[in-house]
Amino acid sequence: MGQPPMGQPPMGQPQMGYDPMGQPLADGRLYFVRSYDQEHGPYDVPTLAQMASARQLRAEDGVRPTDSPHTQPATSVPGVFSDKEWMTALLLSVFLGGLGIDRFYLGYTGLGVAKLLTLGGCGIWSLVDLVLIAMRNVPDADGRALR
Repeated sequence: MGQPPMGQPPMGQPQMGYDPMGQPLADGRLYFVRSYDQEHGPYDVPTLAQMASARQLRAEDGVRPTDSPHTQPATSVPGVFSDKEWMTALLLSVFLGGLGIDRFYLGYTGLGVAKLLTLGGCGIWSLVDLVLIAMRNVPDADGRALR
């Protein structure tokens, strides 16, 4: 059989995960998710990120690497959650949403400029963004759920 093709993990080895920008993640580990005294999984990092975006995985949920007995918060796994805070985005939307600062914070530079030039769509766009952020329906620019 010999060596696996270039870029392919050996048989029986977990595949390495990729971040939203298509870059390989450093650890490529698999994780169990702890929910209501039960463990589910194992899941790779891209699957955990999809679960976070779909609100099936919360920031405070516990995850455990397959090679460790210790549970850690889901936010400690790189590439699953955004480095942006939900509360910060919400406060920016409340106080500076008409200037587009909330969109700049989340990484949407083009939308931030458009919102700034229209003064938040005369308030309507700001109100819509406030509701969307409050309901946790706006991810960061990389598509990751806010912490």
